[in-house]
Amino acid sequence: MASAGPHADPARRAAAAKGLGRIGRPEHAGTLAEAADDPVPEVRAAAARGLGLLGVPEAAGTVLPALMRDTDPWVRRRASLAAIRLELTGRAVTTAFVDLLHDPDHHLRINALDGLYALGVPGDVAPLVRLLGDPEGAVWGRARRVLYLLRDDPAVRAEVLRTAREGEAAARAQVLEMLPRTCTERLLDSLLTGVRDPSPVVRYAVVRRLLNLERPSVDDTLVDALRTERDPEVAGLLLSGLGWRGERRLTDLAVRWLGDPRAGRRAAAALGHLDTWTSREHLRAALTDGALPASTRGAAAVAVGGAGRWDAVWLLIPLLGDPEAEVRAGAVDGLGTLVHDGLRFWERHAVADALTAHLASGRGVPSRTGDALHGLDEALPALRRLADEAPSEEVRAAARKALDAAEPD
Repeated sequence: MASAGPHADPARRAAAAKGLGRIGRPEHAGTLAEAADDPVPEVRAAAARGLGLLGVPEAAGTVLPALMRDTDPWVRRRASLAAIRLELTGRAVTTAFVDLLHDPDHHLRINALDGLYALGVPGDVAPLVRLLGDPEGAVWGRARRVLYLLRDDPAVRAEVLRTAREGEAAARAQVLEMLPRTCTERLLDSLLTGVRDPSPVVRYAVVRRLLNLERPSVDDTLVDALRTERDPEVAGLLLSGLGWRGERRLTDLAVRWLGDPRAGRRAAAALGHLDTWTSREHLRAALTDGALPASTRGAAAVAVGGAGRWDAVWLLIPLLGDPEAEVRAGAVDGLGTLVHDGLRFWERHAVADALTAHLASGRGVPSRTGDALHGLDEALPALRRLADEAPSEEVRAAARKALDAAEPD
């Protein structure tokens, strides 16, 4: 097949290069290599694609690395894909892939990472690790895959640990997420200072790692960090972790976050874990505080149910009629916990009547209310009626499920 001459229309020259790649023979590789010097980017891109399809690595080994540095991004993209397809190896192609790690086109950064993964080499370690902070998930995910493949390389290990201590924000956060727990002790000094990092994503990753260490000095650092924290996601993580630990210094700090739409529910849960007289009083007040977000009040209802105090039933039943769906759902879950943990005999009929009435109303998620009734025999007569007579199929199904759990065949 003859190629189009140098004076032919550029579209014809590009079509000829594509055609040679599809149906040409190995001897046509030289013609495609000549087309790689064409002044028109469309033709150079077609030549790169053609070389990849033709399958003659020897002819492409010099041409494609040069095209991977072309001024036109489409040419670079075609050339890098062709190099991967042909499984080119050697210093020139490795260097070309490394250069593409910096490319402004994220498709080319992806190609560069795929190429380095296929070669099984890191190239230049620093930009490879920096790509863990790339905004494109397809890029940082591939960077992580390459680094995992090369995790035993000393240069890779050293750069990853350096990034964990002092790297750029997004990359540092990713490294802190991916490193095994066994590395925490080696990073401890940088983690203890990292709770003050300007970047919330770094502080979040640092706190996650520190919460795996149970020692007084770490607890002191985390409590101090919560006192000055302003990001609700980081604060929520601190509240959850310190709440699970039963950190008594948490009470006033948690109360401060109850009004936040994102961290409020975690603050309420933390108060529930503390289960002190003061924390219980704050939760009781939160249940009916209309100024708080519904998510906070719902979480407070769950916490009150989990604590199981003498007045929990009487605090939660009225919330089944609350105008906010999240509050009603929290009341259902809190009452369900009380049922599961064992109600006092004088509470059982009241809870059965309240939950079956709530189920019959169809408000909220019927299956959730049905699950809360498991183990409450006083609810069985009402559940049988609902299973047969409820207008809503969802309600009937929830009632039947609760009956099946209570009356197995």
